[in-house]
Amino acid sequence: MTGDGSLERVQALLVRLEEVRAQLEATDDPEKAVDILAELAEIAKAVETEVERAKRESEETRDEGDDAPA
Repeated sequence: MTGDGSLERVQALLVRLEEVRAQLEATDDPEKAVDILAELAEIAKAVETEVERAKRESEETRDEGDDAPA
C-alpha cells in the first residue's frame, strides 16, 4: 500500500460523506435522519482508519529511510 492509495480512499470517502450529508439535509423523516446519521458515523470511522493507515505507512517509510546507508 502507498500513501497515494490511502489518499485516494480518503477522497472517495469524503465524496461519499458529502453525498450522505446532502441526503440528511433533504429528508424530513426523523427515522431516516437517524439512519443517515449512523451512516455518516460509519464513514467518519472509515476516514479515521484510512488516516491512521496512511500515518503508519508514512512512519514505516520514514523508518526504512533511516536504515539506508549514507
